[in-house]
Amino acid sequence: MFYSRVRSLSRLMISLILAAGLASLAGGAKAQDKRQNAPGEFDFYVLALSWSPSFCEEAAERGGRSQMQCGGRPYAFVVHGLWPQYENGFPEYCQRPAPRLNRNIVSSMLDLMPAPGLIFNEWDKHGTCSGLEGRGYFEMIRKARAAIKIPAEYLDLAQAKTVAPAEVEEAFIKANPGLSNAAVSVTCNRTRLSEVRICLSKDLQFRACDEIERRACRRDQVTMPPIRGG
Repeated sequence: MFYSRVRSLSRLMISLILAAGLASLAGGAKAQDKRQNAPGEFDFYVLALSWSPSFCEEAAERGGRSQMQCGGRPYAFVVHGLWPQYENGFPEYCQRPAPRLNRNIVSSMLDLMPAPGLIFNEWDKHGTCSGLEGRGYFEMIRKARAAIKIPAEYLDLAQAKTVAPAEVEEAFIKANPGLSNAAVSVTCNRTRLSEVRICLSKDLQFRACDEIERRACRRDQVTMPPIRGG
C-alpha cells in the first residue's frame, strides 16, 4: 500500500513538472512571438553589401541571371539589404501581407539595389520589421549606404583577386574611421567572397555585435571575381 502511494505520488509529481515545463515553453514562445510581430522592436541593423560579380557568376552557373544587375552597368558592391536584428536572431516578415510598396520608391533605389525583385523581397522580409513606412525604410538604406566608404581597391576591380576575409575586413576598417573588427564580417560560398556585413545602431552609428560573426566566412582565402559590364 505504501509503495503504491509512493508510485502514485511520483507519477503525479512528474505530470506536474511536465505540465509546468510545457507552460513555461509556451510562455517563452508567446513572449518571443510578441516581439517577432512588433515592427520597430529590435536592437540594431546589419547593412549587407553584396559583391555583385560573385552573385552574377553564381547566377550564370545556375543557368539564370538578372540582366539589370549582371548585363549592363558594372556593379561592384551593391546593397543586399538593411536588416533589423536582435542580439540573438532576427525578426522577419513582421506584417503579412506587407503594405504595398510604391513603384516610384523601387525605381529610386535601383542605383543601390539593381533588381526590383530584390527590393520588393527586402521590404517584405526586413523592411516591415523596421517600424518605418516604405519610403522611410529605403531612405534609411540610402543613409546607411552613404555612411560606408568602399575601399578604393574594390571600386574598379579589373582582374580576379584572391583575398583573405580578414584582409577585406581590415580594408573596410581602414577606409571607415570608427569601424572595428567587432562590427564587420565577411561571408563567402565555397570559393567566392559573397558579402561584407556591417553592424549599425538604429541611428546608423557603428556598433559591435556578435551575431554576424556566427555566419562569417571560415575560409583562409576566397576569390573576388572582376567587375564586368559597362
